[in-house]
Amino acid sequence: MSETAARRAAVLRARAEIDLAALRANVRALRERAPGAALMAVVKADAYGHGAIPCARAAVEAGATWLGTATPQEALALRARAGLPDDVRIMCWLWTPGGPWREAVEARLDVSVGATWALDEVTDAVRRAGLPARVQLKADTGLGRGGCQPGADWEELVGAARRAEEEGLLRVTGLWSHFACADEPGHPSIAAQLTRFREMTSHAERRGLRPEVRHIANSPATLTLPDAHFDLVRPGIAMYGVSPSPEVGTPADFGLRPAMTLAASLALVKQVPGGHGVSYGHHYTTPGDTTLGLVPLGYADGIPRHASSTGPVLVDGKWRTVAGRIAMDQFVVDLGGDRPEPGTEAVLFGPGDRGEPTAEDWAQAAGTIAYEIVTRIGTRVPRVYLNE
Repeated sequence: MSETAARRAAVLRARAEIDLAALRANVRALRERAPGAALMAVVKADAYGHGAIPCARAAVEAGATWLGTATPQEALALRARAGLPDDVRIMCWLWTPGGPWREAVEARLDVSVGATWALDEVTDAVRRAGLPARVQLKADTGLGRGGCQPGADWEELVGAARRAEEEGLLRVTGLWSHFACADEPGHPSIAAQLTRFREMTSHAERRGLRPEVRHIANSPATLTLPDAHFDLVRPGIAMYGVSPSPEVGTPADFGLRPAMTLAASLALVKQVPGGHGVSYGHHYTTPGDTTLGLVPLGYADGIPRHASSTGPVLVDGKWRTVAGRIAMDQFVVDLGGDRPEPGTEAVLFGPGDRGEPTAEDWAQAAGTIAYEIVTRIGTRVPRVYLNE
């Protein structure tokens, strides 16, 4: 952290510190897991809450040659504002009818197409832009979400894409799919999807398509399924140092380090008697004379209300637990008689090496996944970037 950033962090109500050195190291560790494949750094949803532009730059510095977003708007913003080298490819995959196809073509984005309506719209945009499109065909190999169904639908889409390629309207740069259960090692759907993916890509290649990349590996597949690496891997959550699931392993098992630390300054510390109700509904009542600390973060900042009475916080070197309901802007911790000064740091989660909780601890407390914990931290919480 620079001296300026350190001074700024010291006076903030709350902050999410993003360690870009950790992110770079995570990207390098993931590249080592898939040495024969290129790496796409997935920076959708504002880089899972970490900040898309700084994280995209850091990932490219660490060797990522592709960036991935969900929406075209995210991808267009990256192309326009991130100052990336021209050879960095950006792919976006969540399209709806009437989307900004022409803008995407003109910005040299790789666009995903999983249905003939999308192929029709992108070829219409090509004719208006006067530039060929970069298209990646998405196959539904078993997730049952986006992508083209195998069989006649896939054959029709591949055939139409090949004809458009022959007309010079587009270049099919990729064939891709997405796993349903790669975060559940040994799940039978994993092998079934790999078999289907090979069948669908083989059909496309027999019809004359020559994609630059074939890819299906998300974070868990990048970490645990070498057979799924193909030409490109697409780590998302793992790039930020968070494990895809406890079943896959901890971040430390894979040489990863969480990049985000979420902390706040105690707004108030006060003595209260036993039997004192705390927060809405009085779902927590003090068991005896104690001290309460007020943490100025709430569900408007992305702190899950489902973690009321269970969420862990490190204050003054000790684990505390949310006392009662998490409100919109604040919550309370029972300090057990300790009297830290107002302004003392309360760490909700971080890498864990100072004894603080992790995002996974909050996920367990809220009955959700760690992806949601980091991604939902809102814009009221400033991001402070370390090791830029």
